[in-house]
Amino acid sequence: MKATYPRYEEIRKIEYKLTEMKNEYWFHHDLFSFQWWLLLIIFILPWIIWWRYVDKSRLKEILLFGSLLMLLVGLLDDIGVTTHLWSYPYKLVQVLPRLVPIDYGILIVAHMTVYQFYKKWKSFIIVNLVMATIFTFIFEPLSVWLNIYKLDNWKYIYSLPIYVAKAVFIKWLVQGVTRISK
Repeated sequence: MKATYPRYEEIRKIEYKLTEMKNEYWFHHDLFSFQWWLLLIIFILPWIIWWRYVDKSRLKEILLFGSLLMLLVGLLDDIGVTTHLWSYPYKLVQVLPRLVPIDYGILIVAHMTVYQFYKKWKSFIIVNLVMATIFTFIFEPLSVWLNIYKLDNWKYIYSLPIYVAKAVFIKWLVQGVTRISK
């Protein structure tokens, strides 16, 4: 009996057509829209503010925290998009599957700021819980309302423990690396 699954060439042909459609959609729908400008601002402005106030004496450590967190956030977002848990009707840059301004902008900057100012575990976790609550129940619904973020098979509440857990995990990892390097 012959297998009936699609051939690799068929999949590539459909992927090519889908990429063409997404590029056309982005060019005519997203580019220079209100949402696009908003995404651009929330990507750039937090980094400008962060650079002004970051503790330059701890810059390597804070950037290590932020970089590792970026990798984890990007991975989790790719998994969510690929498994159709959520999607993004508007994008700043079409060729990236995730919401770069949130994933690599405001979210990372907020976490690095918390990491910088709350060195003790207890305060770090409490502040991250507060921040996670704000992101989960204010910023995510606002992003949905602005049609930047779409919940496909996801509920806001699922995000809350993930926001806290990823920050805690990365802080633990950075502290371990820092301890080993000394």
